[in-house]
Amino acid sequence: MSQHSGANELENTNVSLSDMLFVGFNSRVFAVRRETGQTIWSWKSPKGADNFVALLIDGEDLIASIDGYTYRLDPYTGDELWLNSFEGHGYGTPSLVTVNASSDMGAAAARESRRRRSQNQNSS
Repeated sequence: MSQHSGANELENTNVSLSDMLFVGFNSRVFAVRRETGQTIWSWKSPKGADNFVALLIDGEDLIASIDGYTYRLDPYTGDELWLNSFEGHGYGTPSLVTVNASSDMGAAAARESRRRRSQNQNSS
């Protein structure tokens, strides 16, 4: 089960997705009020290491991918709606694309690849 926190302050307000900013790092996702920076909710992936998080918002879907595990989250509550572990396919820096949106992860993927190579060289 994922770690999830937040009082879900959106239940009694008219906040739209355009009023929100989503931030991902260290296997965590945060929903933040765009105007104030106030955290609305946070979620931590139950799987994978504390690594890079690729995020994609497509319509009413918030997709987060971490170390080969891909989740659909409710963007208003942070509730985990589903998980696909892509079992047996390994892990790495993900790229997310739908017909309506994409996560341009080229630069992030290059940085992550360099970081992992450096870690591997330092541990040898």
